[in-house]
Amino acid sequence: MSAGGHKRRAEGIRASCAVITTSDTRTEKTDESGRVARELLEKAGHQVAARDLVPNREGTIRAAIRRRLREGCDFVLVTGGTGAGPRDVSIQAAQALFDRELPGFGEIFRFLSWEEVGSAAMLSRAALGLVKGRAVCVTPGSPKAVRLALEKLLIPELAHLLSQARGR
Repeated sequence: MSAGGHKRRAEGIRASCAVITTSDTRTEKTDESGRVARELLEKAGHQVAARDLVPNREGTIRAAIRRRLREGCDFVLVTGGTGAGPRDVSIQAAQALFDRELPGFGEIFRFLSWEEVGSAAMLSRAALGLVKGRAVCVTPGSPKAVRLALEKLLIPELAHLLSQARGR
């Protein structure tokens, strides 16, 4: 079946989502990226069942992802902690849980970012993977990066991705 056929077959899938912001400085009030993510996912017809703010600690991030998956979220979006700094550990936290990684997401995300920010895009990491038929994605924490990832990549393919991940 073609990609278009798979997408048509997945139409109508609405995901239960969690948004996890990792930061040592943001508060619920200043978490613009989490707000943008919630807005875009809900506008696309998905339900945001949970929104968390956790510190940049690998174990804490991993525990938050596990908790939301255990609670039944189909899609967990982690924002922040993707740079080159020593406290940027979100990618490692998520990848440790992946059954399978989908490297095309990070590759395309960086390409699209390069068109916006130039060579600084190479300093950014992003990842998408599957965990027991569910999707976990990690994006940079800027509102622009979250918007780019959701509008250009994730929302257009989320139903298709979840359908494929579940073996349908």
